[in-house]
Amino acid sequence: MKVEKIYTIPVNDAYSSSCACPLCALKAKVEADSLDYYLGPSLMEPDNRVLTNEQGFCGDHLNKMFGREINRLGMGLMLHTHLQDVKKSTDPLWEKAAPSKRTLLSGKDAEYKKRLTALADKIDSRLESCIICDKINTTMKRYMEVIMWLYFEDASFRETFAAKTYHCLPHVAMLLRAAAEELSQNQASEFVEALAKTHNSGLDELIKDVEWFTLKFDYRNKEKPWGNSKDAVPRAIAMLGGESADAPSAKDGDK
Repeated sequence: MKVEKIYTIPVNDAYSSSCACPLCALKAKVEADSLDYYLGPSLMEPDNRVLTNEQGFCGDHLNKMFGREINRLGMGLMLHTHLQDVKKSTDPLWEKAAPSKRTLLSGKDAEYKKRLTALADKIDSRLESCIICDKINTTMKRYMEVIMWLYFEDASFRETFAAKTYHCLPHVAMLLRAAAEELSQNQASEFVEALAKTHNSGLDELIKDVEWFTLKFDYRNKEKPWGNSKDAVPRAIAMLGGESADAPSAKDGDK
């Protein structure tokens, strides 16, 4: 496996940091950098403009770009040409979509359901396409390869990984898929054993914290200490859905 050093640095930094899920931190950094990139000077580069016209951005990333409150003019110009591209790609299907009303002369239109479905599918495909999502997915896949490599080639990283008691469930699944794709049977056995140990330990602790959070609403427990349960609900949400609240921003990651 060929591993580029440029990818090992952020992986080591994320696992050495105090963030909850290191993979959420990596994803947040890639996303923040991508948002800044497509709102920066690259916005007006012809090659990038072709890509943004054709691929566009999902609703989530459009809202995040707009929420940055920078380069509103550039974003408007980009949206203008992207909308034109969307219209151009759907116009031919719109022209044939609506069936004519059935009359004694026109007869039955047997294909109208297929045409309507084809137009709906085309619209969905344009809405689901996102150049930033593609960038995140590609980079996270590369990070998975780096983690598998580092675990067996770098003893220091192996110790750090084994000491990390938290990965959110979406990223646990990602690590398991990477192990299936990248590791031999013996390597997968060792890696998954280490992952299971830390994951189950962290999950068991979280379950206890969430339970104690609920029990604190019983008046009999009012004066008892919260322990680690005060933030149990947001931690449970982060565990189930990813995007942990303490994932660093691009600015934090540069410190």
